[in-house]
Amino acid sequence: MTDRTPRTRRPYRFLSRRSWPEARFLADVLRTETVGGGLLLLGAVVALLWANSPWRSAYAGLGDWVPFPAGHALHLDLSLAAWAADGLLAIFFFVVGLELKREFVAGDLRDPRRAALPVVAAMGGMLLPALCYVAVTLSAGGAGLRGWAIPTATDIAFALAVLAVVSSHLPQGLRAFLLTLAVVDDLFAIIIIAVFYTADFHALPLLAALLPIAAFALLVQRRRTWWWALLPLAGLAWALVHASGVHATVAGVLLGFTVPVLPSRAGRPGLAERLEHRWRPVSAGLAVPIFAFFAAGVSLVDVDLGGVLTDPVVLGVVAGLVLGKTVGVFSSTFLLARFTRAELDEEITWADLFGLALLAGIGFTVSLLIGELAFGAGSAEDDRVKAAVLLGSLVAALLASLVLGRRNRVYRRISERESRDSDGDGVPDVYQEETA
Repeated sequence: MTDRTPRTRRPYRFLSRRSWPEARFLADVLRTETVGGGLLLLGAVVALLWANSPWRSAYAGLGDWVPFPAGHALHLDLSLAAWAADGLLAIFFFVVGLELKREFVAGDLRDPRRAALPVVAAMGGMLLPALCYVAVTLSAGGAGLRGWAIPTATDIAFALAVLAVVSSHLPQGLRAFLLTLAVVDDLFAIIIIAVFYTADFHALPLLAALLPIAAFALLVQRRRTWWWALLPLAGLAWALVHASGVHATVAGVLLGFTVPVLPSRAGRPGLAERLEHRWRPVSAGLAVPIFAFFAAGVSLVDVDLGGVLTDPVVLGVVAGLVLGKTVGVFSSTFLLARFTRAELDEEITWADLFGLALLAGIGFTVSLLIGELAFGAGSAEDDRVKAAVLLGSLVAALLASLVLGRRNRVYRRISERESRDSDGDGVPDVYQEETA
């Protein structure tokens, strides 16, 4: 006799149980980014102290120093601060490109159902901050409207550092959601920079950049990791993209997209994972902190703080980061879960997600970069943007700490269960439950 009882389909869970190798890879990423976030914060604090000290002229002179004045032909006669923003950040975006490629091919973004929640959360977390900024600036006459994209970006290194400080025991799924959201956030930020903040576009150098990028792709697809060939090709691609007028960090993303992700036939990890493991410490521990050092030095000497705090650009950025990010990330995720079959992991509550949405309001690296592209490095508007990004990020971090700090006891209980290894085989029991 056939059982005709209708089966109830379980709702799809985005943050389902991961495999042990994937969990270990995620843990390695988190450790590196957390340390990088601490170094980023250190670089920003040192810059702020130096820029407001009696030796502030030395700080300004260091950022304005041009190390290669003879590089005018390829527009490489850049100041040290510009090299940090255009050159070192290309390493950061190369790692972002590797991460994006890995997520699209072998990670959560390969399945549209798994990608739905973080993609929608990232989109909501970029749309609402932009609308907040536009609303504030338009109400003040429209001054500074060009900086609409400044509060749309989340700084993953800074956010993970705060997450690690305020909570000693974190559920894997909560951090995985933040990482995936940040990956999608970075992708949209790259598109915004390429489309809306490219000036003096020159097609010929950009077309010429396709040649070294294609050669780089050919080598990595054949698993040829010769540093003496790949590094010059990457440098040439960066220089040509920079000369085209497109922001040079886009070259890093394009190079990252060419690297294969899937493991080789010999069972070795994919080349993208190996390169990401090699270059992520350079990005998080060197490139981003140095950029923060040159970008965060806002001098408040002889500045009318009352005027700064009432400036529409400052108010728009702070409102976007603190209010827009929180409402955008939380409401878009809630609505998708409410009206579709997607839902959060059973161990994560909406209170956790609310704290995470507040944490997404920490904007630093890309926000400061967009501010420079929108208003020009060293301009009065750029200085106000720096102050606004620092203030908004600080407020978002403090509010997130209050919410997530209260959840730490719950996190501790979840962490103890996920790390229990009763049989002592080196693999936590929770990863063997489904195959037992």
